[in-house]
Amino acid sequence: MKRIALALTVLTAVSLTIAPATYAAPDFDELRQENLDKDAINLDELRRENLEKDVIVDVQITAINFDELRRENLDKDAVNLDELRQENLEKSSKFDQLRRENLDKDAANLDEIRRENLDKD
Repeated sequence: MKRIALALTVLTAVSLTIAPATYAAPDFDELRQENLDKDAINLDELRRENLEKDVIVDVQITAINFDELRRENLDKDAVNLDELRQENLEKSSKFDQLRRENLDKDAANLDEIRRENLDKD
């Protein structure tokens, strides 16, 4: 009996606290209309206008002519990378020749030492 009375008391207390909360919930449609009456921005109308205007913008990417840009940069005295590349290729043969000369002089063979160190791991 006490359990039933306690359950009814709890149920009554819960219903008394929930009932006013449901009445206090804001009516968003009513609030929207009040804002529109106050000359607020009508977002629905703006959205429709934007959809009608086809707001989607097509981006057209034009092809970039890198050869033309390279020539323009060379005309501006920019670094000629092709020329630098050729110079470096010519120097690489000289470095190979120097390496061979050093190996002939019993200099440390760094390639061999490197391989040995890799084999140790």
